[in-house]
Amino acid sequence: MVDPSAIILTTFFLGLALTYILKHIHKNKHDSSHQLPHGSMGWPLSGETLGFLKPHTSNSLGNFLEEHCSRYGKVFKSHLFGSPTIVSCDFELNLYILQNEGKLFPADYPKVMHNILGKFALLLVNGDLHRKLRNTVISFVSATKCDSNFLHCVERLVLSRINSWDPLSNQVAFYKEAKRYTINVMLKHLLNINPDEPLACKILQHFENYIKGFVSLPLNIPGTAYFKAVKARKKLSSIIQDIILEKRKGEPVGGDLLNVILSKPNLSDEEIVSIVLDILFGGYETTTKVLSLIVYFLGGASNALERLKEEHQEIRERKDEGELLNWEDYKHMEFTQNVINEAMRCGNVVKFLHRKAVQYVKFKDIVIPAGWKVLPVLSAGHLDPTLFENSLEFNPFRWNDNSTSKKVAPFGGGPRLCPGADLAKVEIAFFLHHLVLNYRWKIKDDDPPLAFPYVEFTGGLLLDLEPTGSTFGEHP
Repeated sequence: MVDPSAIILTTFFLGLALTYILKHIHKNKHDSSHQLPHGSMGWPLSGETLGFLKPHTSNSLGNFLEEHCSRYGKVFKSHLFGSPTIVSCDFELNLYILQNEGKLFPADYPKVMHNILGKFALLLVNGDLHRKLRNTVISFVSATKCDSNFLHCVERLVLSRINSWDPLSNQVAFYKEAKRYTINVMLKHLLNINPDEPLACKILQHFENYIKGFVSLPLNIPGTAYFKAVKARKKLSSIIQDIILEKRKGEPVGGDLLNVILSKPNLSDEEIVSIVLDILFGGYETTTKVLSLIVYFLGGASNALERLKEEHQEIRERKDEGELLNWEDYKHMEFTQNVINEAMRCGNVVKFLHRKAVQYVKFKDIVIPAGWKVLPVLSAGHLDPTLFENSLEFNPFRWNDNSTSKKVAPFGGGPRLCPGADLAKVEIAFFLHHLVLNYRWKIKDDDPPLAFPYVEFTGGLLLDLEPTGSTFGEHP
């Protein structure tokens, strides 16, 4: 008599063997015409993360990507941020990843960022929740960007910042000045907080700690950048929550943003706080860096700077003395848009994005396994000599060719295209209007923009400034 347990065990092991054989056949079927990219998985645990994140000038790929692309090609495998990873420096594949974000490649940022940003951050959420929160931001931006109150607010803050510079000193730490300007715009228009209010200084201090935590080791120990960032996020959330509560009491403390988001019945308080922090973060961090990059690149591009001055002089000559800029003036800043776009292409505020393949993906002869992290490196396309002639050169005139815009993705792409890009461009354009008409400058020290991986000017971007109308370097 046959032992029933033996039959069960035999059937079990035969099933395992059959499953293995079928998987092996399936794998061979896929790999026969499509190959997993070549590459190196690096060291155990850390993989190649430290090499990938090694600081380098932001208008270059850096040694890590240059060496790997040279050895393995524009698409290669690695082990980054604790996961097996496909790194793409291929422009076509990057576009495919961005365009299929919702279906194939959802956002997949490291857990350290989840703890700092919060569970409702636009950068992290996916699906219906992402669409709901993003649509709220878009409705705010659409109602704001051409509103005369917003435009006049921006210009007055530009003048306030520039007029605060010491007339007896010809030196300005421009990176710091750009930070002050952009945070003041955000606080005034989003939360109705004036730059001279004590709360503005308090928020700026918390915000600095908040941002520094993004590129820190996830050590939740008092004194570390990560610990300070998590703590700063809680304090910022508490401040915004208090403003929301006061707004609901009917007291006039809320700005335009609160008028928009508080009118949305389907948003929780936690989601509202997250939206405010998202806009503050994007408006402060991204705008600051792009404006600083423009000033840096224009310092070595006299032809572009001269054309920019001409454009803004033409706009100023059409206006009465003391008259503020309006939406029609902004629409005439065409070369200014070229300068902004070229600075983003060369400077690469966003070097790469975090995505994850949720299923097996084939692109041309490339295999992306399900469950693998995918990093589209946006800067690789921006600096690709096959896409741009003299790709490392800052040349805003190249944007006269309408096809140029189709080769860049400085604000991401697909359903995650930055919703606040239009506001950032207005703020930058208005600042440049007054800067180029009133000053000329030279960069005091060698202080190129560095990718950490986020762009930084470690020396503060010190400028030697001289009012226009006198010879640069001469003093009365």
